[in-house]
Amino acid sequence: METVLIRALQLMMSLALLVIIHEGGHFLFAKLFKVRVTKFYLFFDPWFSLFKWKPKNSETEYGIGWVPLGGYVQIAGMVDETQSSEDLNHPIEPWEFRAKPAWQRLLIMVGGVMVNFIAALFIYSMIMFKWGDSYISIPELTNGMKFSQQAKEMGFRDGDILLHTNEGAFDKYGADMFRAIADAETVTVMRNGQEVAISIPEEFGLLHMNQDGTPFVDILIPAVVDSVVAGTPADQAGLQKGDKFLAFNGRPIGSYNEFTECIAALRAKSDSITLPENILPLRNVEFIVARAQGGQDTLTAVLDADFKLGFVAAIGYEPTRLTYSFWESFPAGTAYGMNVLKGYVDDLKYVFTKEGANSLGGFGTIGSIFPATWDWYLFWKMTAFLSIILAFMNILPIPALDGGHVLFLLYEVITRRKPSDKFMERAQIFGMVLLFGLMIWANFNDVVRFLF
Repeated sequence: METVLIRALQLMMSLALLVIIHEGGHFLFAKLFKVRVTKFYLFFDPWFSLFKWKPKNSETEYGIGWVPLGGYVQIAGMVDETQSSEDLNHPIEPWEFRAKPAWQRLLIMVGGVMVNFIAALFIYSMIMFKWGDSYISIPELTNGMKFSQQAKEMGFRDGDILLHTNEGAFDKYGADMFRAIADAETVTVMRNGQEVAISIPEEFGLLHMNQDGTPFVDILIPAVVDSVVAGTPADQAGLQKGDKFLAFNGRPIGSYNEFTECIAALRAKSDSITLPENILPLRNVEFIVARAQGGQDTLTAVLDADFKLGFVAAIGYEPTRLTYSFWESFPAGTAYGMNVLKGYVDDLKYVFTKEGANSLGGFGTIGSIFPATWDWYLFWKMTAFLSIILAFMNILPIPALDGGHVLFLLYEVITRRKPSDKFMERAQIFGMVLLFGLMIWANFNDVVRFLF
């Protein structure tokens, strides 16, 4: 329960910040062009609000609504979710949105997207300045990779060293590596000193990876002990630095990856057990190790309540760490943010598939990307990511989104004909119905995943 609350708090803080930034962008340009903003609200306020305040001599009411689905600025003389065409049945005033030239109205509409995107790049830059960056270079993974059963059916083998696809060489371990494999026609690996080309099925894509619950490809970590934590089950069992796991509960294992699979299987079994006393037998484990000084031993232990043994594996790889000065962080953060945007846009092609529609998620899915414990680095990283998503999604040419208004403004600029207020109202209603339908479907998927 505590984990859920921590994630929910992070999600609410992040979305509240991004909504304020987004609506602040509209507000900024509206004020710049002397357009009145009658309301500036975090969250929606049908019937009543939780808080509202109107400064003396101000035309704007600031408030917090009770429906946490976003926020809005109510701009005078504009047909949107807060005003219909009937609300505009009066002579045009010079301080209204509809009285301004198309280029000013265009900047007011894209202001939110612009500010969200700039905010994301700024946050990424500050992350680079505060924490720097780190990555694992694929060419340095001389022990090769660990592949899922799904990958092995395609032709990959544990220990294969990734070299390149038909499009280019592998560089860093991460999301771009998975995309490269998913989009490739062939992947070439080094196996036992020889290059082997593996064909990737044409219908295979990013959404097909990890379908069996294990990573399609992971770093192969030897099942060798680097250190043992004092007082843990591993220490009490007699595990020592340099020991190599050969079997766990009767299952032969050749890597630390397989050891973690065994632990994950025990955790999964425990989830279906309601009585605590029935979980204890699962925590009693037996494993065979090859001693660093020679010989083999069979050891037994009782895993702790979190199913941890209490040792650190000898990974054998040091990540490349990069640090940046204050001014260096801006080009580094901008480059990182642009790569995130590129990856997100590339992944959108999967939304229009059956698997993509079923993988859409709502607030539960979004909340799950935040860590279970409070971590400022990950909080800001996820906030920047959501800011980029918010900017991109809002600029899509869908009525009720900023992009829909931009589309109609571009039509006006090109044809010199302004769509009628009635048409704008109907388009707004259509867009709202579409967006609420997508939101309901996404959150329905979350419920189904939770229940089943």
